[in-house]
Amino acid sequence: MLRSCYRPFERCFGHLGGDGLLWHMDLKPHASGDFSIAVVQANSSLEDQSQVFTSPSATYIGVYDGHGGPEASRFINTHLFPHLHKLASEQGGLSTDVIKKAFDATEEEFLRFVKRSWPARPQMASVGSCCLVGAISDDVLYVANLGDSRAVLGKRVSEGRKTPVVAERLSTDHNVAVEEVRREVEALHPDDSHVVVYTRGVWRIKGIIQVSRSIGDMYLKKPEFNRDPLFQQFGSPVPLKRAVMTAEPSIETRKIKPQDLFLIFASDGLWEQLSDEAAVDIVFRNPRRGIAKRLVRAALQEAAKKREMRYDDIKRIEKGIRRHFHDDISVVVIYLDQHHHQGSRSDRFKDRSTVDCTSAPVDIFSLNSDEAEDSLHIDP
Repeated sequence: MLRSCYRPFERCFGHLGGDGLLWHMDLKPHASGDFSIAVVQANSSLEDQSQVFTSPSATYIGVYDGHGGPEASRFINTHLFPHLHKLASEQGGLSTDVIKKAFDATEEEFLRFVKRSWPARPQMASVGSCCLVGAISDDVLYVANLGDSRAVLGKRVSEGRKTPVVAERLSTDHNVAVEEVRREVEALHPDDSHVVVYTRGVWRIKGIIQVSRSIGDMYLKKPEFNRDPLFQQFGSPVPLKRAVMTAEPSIETRKIKPQDLFLIFASDGLWEQLSDEAAVDIVFRNPRRGIAKRLVRAALQEAAKKREMRYDDIKRIEKGIRRHFHDDISVVVIYLDQHHHQGSRSDRFKDRSTVDCTSAPVDIFSLNSDEAEDSLHIDP
């Protein structure tokens, strides 16, 4: 049923904009409204992945921001939704327990992938990804998160307010730049005074990574990888007594209300440039078609402004080099129409067998997308 999630979406719909590293899908329906996706590549290999699964009974949204390479985010892109769908079917619907089990299963499968890759590619132990998932079913929204990708709600407020729509953050940033997160990590490791250190201008766990939760990063979760001489040939060993990162997601649940208008799911590349309020204001004040692309371009204009450049100048910079100006950026905007009007918004979902999965390209210009995904496949 979720086979379409495995195929690079550039074969189906979506297209490149005037920026050769920007891909977007302007507007498609889901069970309770419309959605839009856009992604811009900055790294030599696109480390962000994003997808939306739609059916008459549920909508799943995923944004996966990889680090250390694209392998972990690509792996999540082909494994997490199938786990989520299977577990929800077996247990009679979505729940926080179903979502947690889907995250756990994906983490365990990625660990298996790392172990199987170990003799030839020990560096896979240092690859990881943030993981942001939204799920809508029976007028209930679930938001689960590892890392610092973010989900933000745009909701209408009572008349007479200066701003008709306000932003409400629905996810938790698991980044040690946040003092509360830093204290949480330090409290878990009272015997390690260097578990979080300030280096290269930011706080980092073991002086290496800013996020405290992820899929992957096995060398910071399993001390045995660090102790292996094979890994030490690849990188400097990190002295660990126990895991300093976790794959335990933060999960928020809320009943969708009539004043809830839309959701923005995005990797931190967007939020580094735009505030929650600025992003919500852009979505509220502009047409739906191409709205995710509009958000990405707004972020790129901000990135250009910081360098006293124009967006047209940034568009001419090649991938890889472009990472010095901004990060990969993935954005999914979900409109919540059915919760304001009686009846389904789209006839296509009246047939309960109708399902669809939209995935952004594995890599904007990759001609080897199948090989990239096949290399991550693990037989059950």
